Amino acid sequence: MRRRSPLPGSLGDTFTVRAATAAGVGRGRVAAADLHRPFHGVRAVSPQTTPQQRVLSLVPRLRAGQLIGGTTALRVWGYPVPGFWKITDDIDVVVPTDAVRPRTSGVRSRRLARGRAKAWRIGTIPVIDPLASLFLCVGSFTDEQLVIILDALVTTADNYPRLRADRPLHTIEEIDSRLREWGRFAGCARVRSALSAVRAGVESPKETETRLQLTSAGLPEPVVQYEIHESGRLIARSDMAYPDLKISIEYEGDGHRTDRDQWRRDIQRQRELEDLGWIVIRVTQLDLGAPRALLDRIRRAIASRS
Repeated sequence: MRRRSPLPGSLGDTFTVRAATAAGVGRGRVAAADLHRPFHGVRAVSPQTTPQQRVLSLVPRLRAGQLIGGTTALRVWGYPVPGFWKITDDIDVVVPTDAVRPRTSGVRSRRLARGRAKAWRIGTIPVIDPLASLFLCVGSFTDEQLVIILDALVTTADNYPRLRADRPLHTIEEIDSRLREWGRFAGCARVRSALSAVRAGVESPKETETRLQLTSAGLPEPVVQYEIHESGRLIARSDMAYPDLKISIEYEGDGHRTDRDQWRRDIQRQRELEDLGWIVIRVTQLDLGAPRALLDRIRRAIASRS
């Protein structure tokens, strides 16, 4: 078997054919079967097995001013975009109106006026800021999904699932200000309307979904992340609560079930709250999929305290 000549270490794991030629790599080596071809003009030493790796493989091909944006950027940032991120999904790229657009299979590009988005870098991936990314793809989301993403944009929680710790922290006031700066664009009215339902401090997409299920059914809106104290001691921070009625609503994700210590803490906390006269209602994905029984239970709990 013929041995392949080693590639210059300066090329890295993913590189363009142009960069390889400049580094003295011959055409035959660039065309060798041991190299992968994620995009036209790009070669990779290793195959891409995740969508994030595929985005990384596009980076060497991006020119100045070409940034990852839209739904792809939201996913790279870790925001709760609905659906499964597939490795075959098109990658969204944003370019200024006077810059060259990338034209290759698997890339979906659009122009954006300079100054509308802020450039960031996640590792080696050049991206636009999350808020501009959302503005570009509002039409991809239902009203509920839009509120879920906006809740994630303004959360200060450091335990929100999959969100990058180095993300920019947005506020409702900043989103409103950016809306005015952008003026009219597709979906701007929906974002402005959704802002009225956004609440800071939410710790997961399912908390938002649960809250919206309650309000859409005509139930009072609960307070999010309500701290319950007794004799100066913090007993619990409830995902959602009706404090005056002493009703706590907790969304139980899989982590509460699979983490033994978390499960034990949850039981202990529930006992403490019940000893203090609180009604604790625990919610799972099954409840959200068919919410009638959950809604009836919450109505009964409210009626028992009214």
